Amino acid sequence: MAETKYIFVTGGVLSSLGKGISCSSIGTLLQHSGFNVSILKIDPYINVDPGTMSPLEHGEVFVTADGAETDLDIGHYERFLNMNLSRNNNFTTGQIYLSVIEKERKGDYLGKTIQIVPHVTNEIKQRIMNVGQDSEFLIVELGGTVGDIEGMPYLEAMRQLKHELGANNVLSIHVTLVPYIRVADELKTKPTQHSVQELRRIGITPQIIIARSELPLSKDTKEKIALACDINSNSVISAEDASTIYKCPINFINQGILEPISNGLHLGNLQPDMSDWDMLVKKILSPTKNVQIGFVGKYISLKESYKSLLEAFVHAGANLDTKVEVIFIDSEHIEDSKLANVQGILVPGGFGERGIEGKIAAIRYARENNLPFLGICLGMQLAMIEFARNVLELDDCNSTEFNKHCKNPIIYMIEDFIDIEGNKQVRTHTSPLGGTMRLGEYECHIKVGSRLAKAYNDEKVIKERHRHRYEANPKYREAFEKKGLVVSGECNGLIEAVELNFHPFFVGVQFHPEFTSRLQNPNRVIVEFVKQAQGYK
Repeated sequence: MAETKYIFVTGGVLSSLGKGISCSSIGTLLQHSGFNVSILKIDPYINVDPGTMSPLEHGEVFVTADGAETDLDIGHYERFLNMNLSRNNNFTTGQIYLSVIEKERKGDYLGKTIQIVPHVTNEIKQRIMNVGQDSEFLIVELGGTVGDIEGMPYLEAMRQLKHELGANNVLSIHVTLVPYIRVADELKTKPTQHSVQELRRIGITPQIIIARSELPLSKDTKEKIALACDINSNSVISAEDASTIYKCPINFINQGILEPISNGLHLGNLQPDMSDWDMLVKKILSPTKNVQIGFVGKYISLKESYKSLLEAFVHAGANLDTKVEVIFIDSEHIEDSKLANVQGILVPGGFGERGIEGKIAAIRYARENNLPFLGICLGMQLAMIEFARNVLELDDCNSTEFNKHCKNPIIYMIEDFIDIEGNKQVRTHTSPLGGTMRLGEYECHIKVGSRLAKAYNDEKVIKERHRHRYEANPKYREAFEKKGLVVSGECNGLIEAVELNFHPFFVGVQFHPEFTSRLQNPNRVIVEFVKQAQGYK
């Protein structure tokens, strides 16, 4: 294999400019040009991973197939590139310092004084190159903003890598803000100039500028940025607000972003085949059908908490030529009038007791009104609790997450799980907050003839990802099935899916199907749920 080529993507002025989407879009274009591409996200925070961070603080925690809790940008990478990434595709400052300190304690540094340079920067470089060694391209996104004190060791590592690997193998792209000042009716380039000056001060000169703005950049504005930043005008890419993130690769290729990438890395003429992608984007933008899904959650003020799930609806809609309109319903303020105006109800995963009774009320409404329902993780567990309360009429039934001493623990914590291969303990993550979690990809054996089997094209075994601590109690399985709530998926005795007989579509899954959904390969159970909602009158 030829030497790996590295594309480093930094951000300037402020965060949330879309570095992750920029990386995903560039990776998609290179992938469709025939290259083997991987992406790495570096997070400068000192947390070891985002697993214990609040959704209000960090947004969604994305889970990889190998059980890593990672930054939500890893989800974007997988959705755009239609590939599985691993725990190696995301690391944090916490992991870097933890590794360096452990090596120092073991004597690996032979008594040397441990410093940022070279020990921390060497650790960073080694991790980057370990990820890149199996790919023709590695795109590296550095989180945060140029000038942040916590990002300095990473910028120094990037500078060193360009020196060590050669200019033909390393390209620097800077994503920055060109704000529109409405009262002056003018796009301002000064923040971009200052941001690039900060990069150049530490020895990094970006070859491409991706300028985020509300409006397209004029030719004069591009030339002004190019002159100030010492790059060619065709290397200034306008990244104005897009109607869907999946249009970004098309926008980039239309502006000729591959030309400066090719020139900088000596790639020759790149001609990606984006015809299938373009067709799906057109269906996102101009669908012929419409469906409304009631999304019952407690983090509805912060949509980033449900990023993968919302994107999964986009994927399903694009492949069904349907606009999936998500109606957010606060689980702490449930009203039947809101539920009556949707064609399907989804209850997502989550942690904690807040909003639980509202979710249970929404589930009961869906069950009693034959309204298509999909419960994910906690949503499945609450569907079982609702059924136990209102159909089985069990006294004091709950999850031990919410009531440790309830009389009938429909959902409870299992401290030790056995892997389906036998004898091995499954992937668990011991948290300092207490307890363990089932994380990552596991097999689910599907009941023949079930609605779940239909959704997965009659496959008998599927693989989906998990992130949860509590499990359905098999003690109540017989009572549930006698009344029509049957187990349609299981993993080594653990209940993975339930569904209700004599209902058009009432399905709960313990796994998170949204984590494996991609634009070009949508998750099947979510597609089936949207299909059933389309048919609801």
